[in-house]
Amino acid sequence: MKKNIYNILKGTFLVSDDSFKNWRFIIFISVLAIIMIASSHSADKKVYEIARLKNEVKEMRSAFVDGRSKLMRLKMESAVIRKMKEKGISPSVIPPKKIKVKPQK
Repeated sequence: MKKNIYNILKGTFLVSDDSFKNWRFIIFISVLAIIMIASSHSADKKVYEIARLKNEVKEMRSAFVDGRSKLMRLKMESAVIRKMKEKGISPSVIPPKKIKVKPQK
C-alpha cells in the first residue's frame, strides 16, 4: 500500500508501460472539468443578465406609472381650465347643443 501511494506521488503511473490508459483517463477527466467550468460561467452570466433585466423592468414600470399619473392630472378639467386661462380662453357658459342629422329619403 505504501509503495502504491509513493508511486502515485512520484508520478511513475504516467510513464510506465501501461500508462496509455491512465493518460486517456486523465485527458477525459480534464475535458469534463473544462466543460463543467464553461457551463458554470455560462450559468453565472445568465443569472447576472436576468438580474439586470429585472432592474430595468422595474425602472421602466415606475417611469410608466409616473407618466400615467402625470397624464391623469393633465387631463383633469381643472387643469385644462387653468392652462386655457393662461392663454386667455375661458370655458363657455352656454351649454353645447346636439345636432341631429336626419337621413335623406
